[in-house]
Amino acid sequence: MKITGLLSKMSTKSEEIVRYTLPFQEGHFDLNSLLGKEIKLTHSGKIICGNCSKQIKKSYAEGYCYPCTMKLAACDLCILKPELCHYEKGTCREPTWGEEHCLKPHTIYLANSSGLKVGITRKVNVPYRWIDQGATEALPIIEVSDRLTSGRIEVLFKKHIADKTDWRKMLKGEPSPIDLNEWKEKLLKELEGELENHQYKVLNESVQKFHYPILKYPEKVSSISLDKTPEFSGVLLGIKGQYLIFDHGVLNVRSHTGYEMTLEEIHATT
Repeated sequence: MKITGLLSKMSTKSEEIVRYTLPFQEGHFDLNSLLGKEIKLTHSGKIICGNCSKQIKKSYAEGYCYPCTMKLAACDLCILKPELCHYEKGTCREPTWGEEHCLKPHTIYLANSSGLKVGITRKVNVPYRWIDQGATEALPIIEVSDRLTSGRIEVLFKKHIADKTDWRKMLKGEPSPIDLNEWKEKLLKELEGELENHQYKVLNESVQKFHYPILKYPEKVSSISLDKTPEFSGVLLGIKGQYLIFDHGVLNVRSHTGYEMTLEEIHATT
């Protein structure tokens, strides 16, 4: 097996074991089938901007050239800090994009990836957002009508719990189970007075759990960079979040969006 194409975020399906595919020009390639096999990855040196399709020397904001990063709404600071969404001020870089992505229902959720965290996502991104973060369990708790409101509510929750995933800890093993419903009730009660300033709906949904295709977790997590190591091979031990876990390091596929790469199976291990 040998396939060449531009890297992009792995596609996922929430099955008994999360199903990962790599979207290449020829179609979606099943990555779960490579578990336990030795594969070789080779970066050609080409990096293509995901917006203007120009060849570039360095990518920014998950796959764009610098000029596109500075003009695209998807690369604005408010994407990282939704409480800074400025569409209502009339200063959105791309108003149409803002209407399609920010003026849509958003979900505030609790998740367990490397421990308890709060996060937000567009309603249509459930449950894919949680899988991208390597969460083993997640619970949607609040729904609002737009991104700005979700960001402002998230800020309230961040006073009490984290909003980040420790990716190294997430890749070292399964986190201890957390009673997300208990935390939901605790936090809603704690923030009851402050939440009254926002329009929101409390959700009554069940905890979703996720299991990832992993043969073995690494004892030490070391990151592989295609810029520093354009060619390497190793046994694929697992896939979690947007990471490929090898016997000698982990590769963040999403951070290498736009990199032209050849993936080749060498042989299966016993």
